[in-house]
Amino acid sequence: MGKDLVKTYITPEFQASVSEVLANALNGTQTDNYEFPLYTKTGERVEVLLNATTRRDAAGSIVGVVGVGQDITAMKSAQAEQRRVADDLTLLIDTANAPIFGIDKEGRVNEWNRKAQAIVRRSSLQSGKGERLGKAGARAVWWGRAERGGGASCIVAEADGHAP
Repeated sequence: MGKDLVKTYITPEFQASVSEVLANALNGTQTDNYEFPLYTKTGERVEVLLNATTRRDAAGSIVGVVGVGQDITAMKSAQAEQRRVADDLTLLIDTANAPIFGIDKEGRVNEWNRKAQAIVRRSSLQSGKGERLGKAGARAVWWGRAERGGGASCIVAEADGHAP
């Protein structure tokens, strides 16, 4: 108590921005959802989500700032772990030795992995994005289980449904 909040408790790299948030609140401008780290006495980093609101007396004069902070350390860690898992899964799918693809509601291919790209021999979906079977000159990509051999197959068909 009685110590300068910013100089005492805020790390040097965040002192200017936290000072600005507090100065804005002292001038009547509220700041919502400002994120910054605090460090405990033991040096542990705590991620804080701050809302800074102007504090007024009964006459409406500004007398200070009310800061409400939430410890979002666990949430930030969970988000980082989700990103890591998503990146790992994306890499796994993209480098899989089987064609993997996605289609939109209209049945148009809108994403595929490297193996599907190699089978179709297109470097990207740019030339095929939005094409549907039945459109003049369009090509459709169909994947399925081969009748013989049980492996995955890829067929590129012309608009009439026949392979080129």
